[in-house]
Amino acid sequence: MLNNITIGQFFPGNSLLHRMDPRAKIIGTTIFVVAIFLANTPLAYGIVAAFTIGAMLLSRLPLRLMWNAIKPLWIIIVFTMGIHIFTTPGNSIISYGIINITDNGLAMGLQMAARLVFLILFSSLLTYTTSPIRLTDGIEHLLNPFRRIGVPAHELAMMMTIALRFIPTLLDETDRIMKAQSARGADFVTGSIIQRAKNMVPLLVPLFISAFRRADELAIAMEARCYRGGVNRTRMKELSITWVDYVGLGAVFIVTAILLLLWWLG
Repeated sequence: MLNNITIGQFFPGNSLLHRMDPRAKIIGTTIFVVAIFLANTPLAYGIVAAFTIGAMLLSRLPLRLMWNAIKPLWIIIVFTMGIHIFTTPGNSIISYGIINITDNGLAMGLQMAARLVFLILFSSLLTYTTSPIRLTDGIEHLLNPFRRIGVPAHELAMMMTIALRFIPTLLDETDRIMKAQSARGADFVTGSIIQRAKNMVPLLVPLFISAFRRADELAIAMEARCYRGGVNRTRMKELSITWVDYVGLGAVFIVTAILLLLWWLG
């Protein structure tokens, strides 16, 4: 049931995005995610869509992975769109009882849904094309300047990377528990949404127990290997900025500048 969810997974490859430095990808992703919310015209959304599709093509990843990134969050996308459609004032298009759909509400709902879709797709490329080790190193390097004010850069980077890494593990565990309970007569696929939500409650206890057990096993394994964090730690592959990273960041800055200009003119 949950086998097609790919959030937090890494897919090896040799594309331009795979070869980029993780620091460049983190910075570029952060900037572009913010720039997505500057889009407010059809031209701006076209630029965002073209840049996102271009990045997807450069990653050489199967399109089904992109769909699997959106599929688990479709409820949030639809819910966000519905809030804007039914609550934004404007000229009424459809009015039936308490339901009132306006032109501004419909436009705003579609815009927010499009923003969320582009945000999910572009953010997913970061984890799809970056291994957990390189992602940890990239986050740690970016946080190193904050060490002077007491920020534990390595520990924060490690925690964020482990959290991403455990998402597919916990999804697999959830799927295994659901199959075990379904074999004992539990029903997770029929009934109303409220009923199905209630049926999911028995999953929480074994899932939390499994998550805490895995966290404890990971801590024991790290201590057994004398892991001491980032102090005097060496790396087999040092990070280095190449021309690919400059080109990628340059493209992000150019697109962001264009979107900022369109937002200001609009």
